[in-house]
Amino acid sequence: MIRASRIGTFFPGASMLFSISVSNATIVLEDTGAGPPVLLLHGFPASRQLWAAVSPALVDLGFRVLVPDLVGYGALDAPQGVRVDMASQARWMLELLDVLGIERVVLVAHDVGSAAAQLMLVSAPGRVAALVILDGVYGAQWAMEAIASIRTWSPSDAHRLQPLLLRRLCKTEAMRAVLAPYVGEQGGLRLIRAANDLDPTQTEHIGEKLRTNRVPALVLWGEQDRYLPVDSVARPLAELLDAPVQLLPGGHFTPADCPGAVVAALWNFLPRVS
Repeated sequence: MIRASRIGTFFPGASMLFSISVSNATIVLEDTGAGPPVLLLHGFPASRQLWAAVSPALVDLGFRVLVPDLVGYGALDAPQGVRVDMASQARWMLELLDVLGIERVVLVAHDVGSAAAQLMLVSAPGRVAALVILDGVYGAQWAMEAIASIRTWSPSDAHRLQPLLLRRLCKTEAMRAVLAPYVGEQGGLRLIRAANDLDPTQTEHIGEKLRTNRVPALVLWGEQDRYLPVDSVARPLAELLDAPVQLLPGGHFTPADCPGAVVAALWNFLPRVS
C-alpha cells in the first residue's frame, strides 16, 4: 500500500515534513512551496540536509521543492533485506511522484544521487522535465575507492564511523548538519549498509539510453572536487547529456560548500525548462 502522512511543519505556511510509504520502504520528505516541482536528491554519505541552504532560496524563486532522504539514509532505517541501491532509489522516487500526483519534475541530483536520477530518466523519460547534476557519477565512475574503508568497516565499530567522517569532511557547520543523522551505532550501521549496496554497474552501460532520452540538462561541478575530477567525469558526462559544464567555487559537496552559487546557476537554468 502506498500512502502519505504528515509528520510536522517546519514553519507556518511553508515547509511540511511527510512520511511517504512506497513499496517495501518509507521516504521522509520535505515538501515546500508552490510552482513547478523540483526534486533534490542527495548522495553518499549525505542526507536531505545537504540542500538546507538551497531549498528555501528555490522556494522564494517560485518553485515547489521536494527534498527526500534516500531510503536507508538520513535518520530512518530501511527494512531488513531490502537493498538501498540506486536502481531501487530511482524506482522509489518515481513511486513518490505517483503518490504526490506529479507527472513531470525537474531532477537536481548530487553525487551518487545522480545515478538514481539518470536511472529515472532512462526508465521513465516522460517524467523528467530537465536534469541537473552536481558533482555526480558517469558510467562506472562512482569514486568507490573513496568509500572502500566504509564498505569493510566492522559493524562492531559502527559508532566510530560518524566521528571519523566529521573529522574528514566537516569543515563547516553545514556539513556537520548533513552528517548529524549518522551519529551512534545505528547511524554507522546505516552508512555501512548504504555503502555496500552502491553498485556502479547500474549506470555503467546506460550511456546510449541517456543520449537517446536527452532532456534539457546542466552539469555543475566544484572546482576543488577531489573525488570526481572535472576532466574525466564532469566533461564526458556533460558531452553525453549535451549539457554545459559550470564550475563552482567549492569542493565535492557544492550544495553545502557554495549554496549561493548553486542557486544562481539553477535560477539561470530552471525558468527555461520548468
